[in-house]
Amino acid sequence: MGVGPAIASGNAGYTHLIDNSKPWWKNRRLITLNLWIALLLITSSTNGYDGSMMNGLQSLTQWNEAFQHPTGGKLGLLNAIQNIGCLVAYPFAPYVSDGFGRRSSILFGAALMIVATALQTASNSVGMFIGARFLIGFGLTFAASAAPLLVTEIAFPSQRAQATSMYNTLWYLGSIIAAWTTFGTFNIQTSWSWRIPSAIQGLPSVLQICLIWFVPESPRWLVSKGKETQALKTLAYYHANGNEQDPLVEYEFEEIKAAIELDRTVAANVGWSSLFKSPGNRRRMRIIVALAFFSQWSGNGLVSYYLNKVFIAIGVTDPTTQLLINGILNIFNFVIAIIAGLLCDKIGRRLLFMISTIGMIVFWTLQTICFSLYSQHHSTAAGHTVISCITLFVGGFFAAACALIPMVLITDDIAFTPLIVSYSVEILPYAIRAKGFAVFNFAISLSLIFNQYVNPVALEKLGWKYYLVYVFWLTFEATFVYFFIIETKNRTLEETAALFDGDETVAQISEVAAEHAGIAHHSSSEKALEEHSEKGITEVVIN
Repeated sequence: MGVGPAIASGNAGYTHLIDNSKPWWKNRRLITLNLWIALLLITSSTNGYDGSMMNGLQSLTQWNEAFQHPTGGKLGLLNAIQNIGCLVAYPFAPYVSDGFGRRSSILFGAALMIVATALQTASNSVGMFIGARFLIGFGLTFAASAAPLLVTEIAFPSQRAQATSMYNTLWYLGSIIAAWTTFGTFNIQTSWSWRIPSAIQGLPSVLQICLIWFVPESPRWLVSKGKETQALKTLAYYHANGNEQDPLVEYEFEEIKAAIELDRTVAANVGWSSLFKSPGNRRRMRIIVALAFFSQWSGNGLVSYYLNKVFIAIGVTDPTTQLLINGILNIFNFVIAIIAGLLCDKIGRRLLFMISTIGMIVFWTLQTICFSLYSQHHSTAAGHTVISCITLFVGGFFAAACALIPMVLITDDIAFTPLIVSYSVEILPYAIRAKGFAVFNFAISLSLIFNQYVNPVALEKLGWKYYLVYVFWLTFEATFVYFFIIETKNRTLEETAALFDGDETVAQISEVAAEHAGIAHHSSSEKALEEHSEKGITEVVIN
């Protein structure tokens, strides 16, 4: 890849086909579709809930007493076991999603998580708690591997980027609920102080079990299984109030068929090896794997799972204060992530990634300096500044704080959180989307397991010096983003995925879709008319 971005020029091919006579919130079927999408988005909340819950439980005396005050490797295992469960499930999740449908995969995963959270709530030993958390991770993989795919494949074209970006953003909703739940149960003197948060973790799965039957199946999946009539009806019902002859629906339908047929022609065998066979797929996987590791190896693991250890290191030891700060941090990040997620199609992915990584370098460096000052001189002011820098850093990592006046003024907060899932999903063609996303999640779990074992040990041994490792790593991230991230805004899902295979492939898919949808002739006529007008103007000027 070159130094600069492959910028998508012009507007998306479907823009002129969208009926803008009334806003989407006045369209009953689009409202219904977005409600179903919201049901899918809360899959991410389950994951966010887990991280924040484990963070909060470590501040609860009752939980520590119940599990013999876990530290070091034991504490690392309690946190990491969920991701170990995820790792075990990753090889199987794509086959369920591709073979039985996106909805079936979500249903299966949600059912497993309900059973697992019940076991976690009833745990009376470390072994039982660890086993339950393993099962939570195993079930979460099936749901989380299919939910964002279904979101991006059923969303209205002009809302696809924002809807998919909200998936990872909703991580914070679960995190907020967990943080304030553990804060609220802190004063309960019995084991219910940690059992209540454990039980609430299963609520999103209960909602999905009850309502997933009403969510539409992916039109892409239906077409891939030869169910083209059902796919067309699904697109028409939600995107055009049931009108199967609507130009937008016809264009979407034909583009989906063209893209899937092209994938079949290029690669009849879409096994795991197909992820790395072609140059385009290798470029995709390089970015996807890098983003997965960047998303967890940017110092955020310290803030997410071991925030109380950081607090203790800087002199904030009161459990109530720790829980309160944890809750406020999550609300702060959630608000910024929502706002930024809505900007992803306006500003562009590449610019957001650049601002995010640069913002992380700035604020993590400031946090390292303050942590160093406190550790060496025990300055209370420096310790409090660390908390401020954590706020700004998490805003930088998950919302990229861009400082024009260092340490004083933050002029812009742009989210990193929405992009890692939405960008990874959109650059993968349908044939390898489920498997490629499974690799993305697999890489995240690997990085999380490493973090959850290494971070508490390294922080205990190295103290503030451990922060320097992340300063250098963040610099590498910024360099990678600059050289390899490609701009994808203003493209349909099929065109975005094909972008990595060259402009000719993108044009081929668009032209085939336009031709079969009956709008190619219209476009050609308009072009001929424009050329005729320009010729007439030229003749007048010459005469």
